[in-house]
Amino acid sequence: MSGAVASLPTRGDAVLTNLRLVDGIDPAPQEGRAIVIREGVISAIVPEADAGAEAIGLGGAFVMPGLINMHTHFSLSLPGPGGDAVSALDDHELTLYMADGARRTLLSGVTTVRCVAEKGGADFALRRAIEAGHVPGPRIFTAGRGLCCTGGHGHDTDDTLECDGADAFAHGVRSQIKAGADLIKLMISGGIAGEHEQITTPQLTRAEMGAAISTAHAWGRKVTAHAGPAAIIAEAVELGLDCVEHGYELTPDVAALMAERGVALVPTLVVTRAGAFFDDLGVPSWMQERSLDAGPRHLQSYRYALDAGVEVLLGSDMPPFWDFEGTSAVVRELEHMQAGGLAASEVLAAATAAPARWLDAGDRVGTLQPGRFADLIVMPGDPTADTSALRGIEFVMKGGVVVRDDAAVQERGRAR
Repeated sequence: MSGAVASLPTRGDAVLTNLRLVDGIDPAPQEGRAIVIREGVISAIVPEADAGAEAIGLGGAFVMPGLINMHTHFSLSLPGPGGDAVSALDDHELTLYMADGARRTLLSGVTTVRCVAEKGGADFALRRAIEAGHVPGPRIFTAGRGLCCTGGHGHDTDDTLECDGADAFAHGVRSQIKAGADLIKLMISGGIAGEHEQITTPQLTRAEMGAAISTAHAWGRKVTAHAGPAAIIAEAVELGLDCVEHGYELTPDVAALMAERGVALVPTLVVTRAGAFFDDLGVPSWMQERSLDAGPRHLQSYRYALDAGVEVLLGSDMPPFWDFEGTSAVVRELEHMQAGGLAASEVLAAATAAPARWLDAGDRVGTLQPGRFADLIVMPGDPTADTSALRGIEFVMKGGVVVRDDAAVQERGRAR
């Protein structure tokens, strides 16, 4: 060995040509353009004739921003044997398990994630390791541990922190900000995975929600909430909530209130259509029935949100990379979003530019333009015509570094 082995590169240089550009700004693909990348950032988008000789040709494929998954749990452990195995991991094993999930998430085309409840603070260590180039993974924005009431949704693992009373919730918010949280996650109602609750069970008082939201906002953090029933969502929105996760039972009036207040929805439609995933993990029948039974009402809620003009954002809840129904869980979620009534071009915005804006990161990610990180994905089909084109992702770049190139792998195989 001639010298020290470097960490994984986190920023690279490249020129990409022979592509059709879906930049996240112009809804129509652009031809005859080249992307010039320096130190991990797009420095220019130029006519292809000006690109120069040293370039990566993409064979006329479509190039778009990397996906941003706004509902991710790298330490997810649902009821059943699969989840029990994750819960049984010690701290060191859990961190390695989460690092593998981060790697697989990046390879699936998700270049940025928002984690919304992770175990034991491992998400902060994982974020630092990815940024340092010790392990591969997406850019991480995280809520740390979610905040629930005693016995509330998610209380049975340490990806949540039990709090009771307004003062305790304010302290809980501060504790996660102290740990490094970019946002705060509240569990304001029951959900699918809680055996001793229902989706419709309200779990936080008005005073508790108000204390958490006002404290987070005072510290410059947005707040999202696991939430099912319309009444508790309306109360939280009136108190300043910034985002709703799931929204299983919205009404037209509550959706209109969300739109009026600029509150986003991460619908996670795939979680009420995930029977095969639950089978993989050995999820008990009570949870499967609750999930699948909620599906029709969940879809109706999503449509209420679209009709009201609520901004919807991509979030899979399931591990984004999970092999599910012939594709990954994150692509299946996008297909459900389109089938539920959102045009393909709007689905792409919900997976890229819109999440970036919510994260206050639109100057760094979410679009392909000068000054943004070179986080992008490539596929042969046109995603602006049909989100199912994302089933064909064959090239992933993060920060100008190629992390997946299926064509190169195939070429090396032919050369042997």
